[in-house]
Amino acid sequence: MKISTYHSYDELPLFLNAELVAKVLGVSISSAYELMHEEVFPSVRIGSRFVVPKDKFRQWVERQTGGAR
Repeated sequence: MKISTYHSYDELPLFLNAELVAKVLGVSISSAYELMHEEVFPSVRIGSRFVVPKDKFRQWVERQTGGAR
């Protein structure tokens, strides 16, 4: 498992790419890409790229963990 180098949501950029999603969640980049293509995940398609707004990512994490931080 990869270990995140981020210690708070405030350190993240406004939009996360697959590499950052993988680092923050501690998963492989291929797992991050799979997640970003799921309808329930808050990714936004810009051209051929998928990015995740930081606010929506945080909300998704809180829903997945039952509101725990």
